[in-house]
Amino acid sequence: MNISKQSRCFIAVAALLGATAVMFGAYASHGLSAWANPEQISQVKLAAQYQLFHALALFITAMLSSFLVSRLLTLSLYCFTIGTLCFSGSLYYWVFFASKLLVLITPLGGLLLIVAWLSIALAMVFSLRK
Repeated sequence: MNISKQSRCFIAVAALLGATAVMFGAYASHGLSAWANPEQISQVKLAAQYQLFHALALFITAMLSSFLVSRLLTLSLYCFTIGTLCFSGSLYYWVFFASKLLVLITPLGGLLLIVAWLSIALAMVFSLRK
């Protein structure tokens, strides 16, 4: 199977996001309670959960983009990556650095994740027309 360079790059990013999501989730379940309050633990678990789900979505979309060349799928790849980093990253930053400096980035990350999903839907609709 011939996988494009772009797809291989995003598959690697998806794998790194998946691995770090598991690490953050494990830390939230087993070590974070030593110093964090329940709300902070909940935020890290939420961030890890979203990160893992979207790492899988990024992986699948990268594989799909090897078979179906589409600007909308490429947009989706970037939106999944940046959206996950913004959404989950801002929650991690809030908990681990006790700073709400990046709190406004969380909704931007969520919006990018929505755009990523909608881009896949549109790519599939437009591919049906060909």
